[in-house]
Amino acid sequence: MNINNEHNLQSTGAVKPIYSITPFTLLDYPDKTACILWFAGCNMRCVYCYNPDIVFGKGKLSFNEALKFLNARKNLLDGVVLSGGECTLHKNIISLIKEIKSLGLLVKIDTNGSKPKVLEQLIKENYIDYVALDFKATKDKFKKITESDLYSNFITSLKLLIDKKIPFEIRTTIHSLLLDQADLNEMIRVLKSCNYTGTYYLQNYLDNTKTIGNIQNSNKRNFDIAQLNSEINVVLRN
Repeated sequence: MNINNEHNLQSTGAVKPIYSITPFTLLDYPDKTACILWFAGCNMRCVYCYNPDIVFGKGKLSFNEALKFLNARKNLLDGVVLSGGECTLHKNIISLIKEIKSLGLLVKIDTNGSKPKVLEQLIKENYIDYVALDFKATKDKFKKITESDLYSNFITSLKLLIDKKIPFEIRTTIHSLLLDQADLNEMIRVLKSCNYTGTYYLQNYLDNTKTIGNIQNSNKRNFDIAQLNSEINVVLRN
């Protein structure tokens, strides 16, 4: 571990930003073996979010404790997923990612796109290898669904990722009470207008799950993927 970065990370003292670690996954980083660091806290309150314990909870692990875990498994994993919550909110996240990269591990971040300046710095320093960017809602419904005014931040992050040509994906969680087919077509239009040419992943809301908004189950029959705007490739993951 670099001495200067070690000092930076240790200077946070008793701060423990990481809620938990999933030691192994084959699903969360495309074509890679990885673990997941779940970061406590978020600047959005998405009503369908199934991680309320992470969003509202306190961290249990420090950066240094996470690095010790990663160091012991660096020959068993291809990469690390930083998820949450929202990982880009945390102080010294850039120093942490630099240390992860020094272990020879790939880094993927799951983000709501609310911190484009952090994202830009990570890209500039070549500290991230893959990004999953959540497209929460249309501009008109964004505040209602996320309880935030961060739509413009998301658009800035989207344009940044497209411009820098870093590997990334766009994904949206769909719930029949929150987004309808017209909304999804509007979101596809936004992606097309920003010159996004990748795949747009849709993922169904997980029924019978504790969520921040305590919403009822989604009527999955309300969505017909074949009827969506075909200007970009749309894939339903579940």
